[in-house]
Amino acid sequence: MINRLIQKLFGKQPEESKDIAKKRLKLALVCDKLEVSEDILKKLQIDIVTVISRYFEIDKKEFNIDIQRTDDLASLVLNTPILRTRTDC
Repeated sequence: MINRLIQKLFGKQPEESKDIAKKRLKLALVCDKLEVSEDILKKLQIDIVTVISRYFEIDKKEFNIDIQRTDDLASLVLNTPILRTRTDC
């Protein structure tokens, strides 16, 4: 009871259960929509390596691609060592 009074005085309203449920449903829908199979990730990796290799010499063995999800968005994360730029592009 005191916590609610303090929250009202300082403008922070507690989340209602409907708001929490709404956020959870939104997260579930985003995750379902963005489920990506390993096969698709491998094909995407091949395409990206091909494009990056036009401009940079990269360590293909260390190339890594991943999809990271947060509460309401997903990020495509690439990590690859660039050995040098290509001079023949």
